[in-house]
Amino acid sequence: MREYPSHYRYSKYHEWVELEGDTITIGITDYAQGELGDIIYLELPEAGARIEIGEPFGTVEAVKTVEEIYAPVTGEVLEVNTALDDEPERVNRSPFGDGWLIKMRVEDGSPLDDLMDADAYLAMVGE
Repeated sequence: MREYPSHYRYSKYHEWVELEGDTITIGITDYAQGELGDIIYLELPEAGARIEIGEPFGTVEAVKTVEEIYAPVTGEVLEVNTALDDEPERVNRSPFGDGWLIKMRVEDGSPLDDLMDADAYLAMVGE
């Protein structure tokens, strides 16, 4: 069974969210990277971009598929993990660590509480 940080929140689209003050970090889950296989390219928004909950904010390209990444909350992108430009495989190696995708400031009222805890996410994916 895979380990999932208990203090993270998880979306039905397989993104994780870590809250740090008024900033969140977003990545894709270990389950998602495992289903995708070897990741070869990521298209992510630029710092300053506004993303809307439920809307795609980027894409992840693996050897056999391309999938959209959906915003689990609404807010402004503060930082993008530019290390993924040269090493997209970091997402496969460390989805909950240095394979994070973006950091953003969440707008007031964006529903972080609507995201799943680790147990609910694991139940959803059948682990």
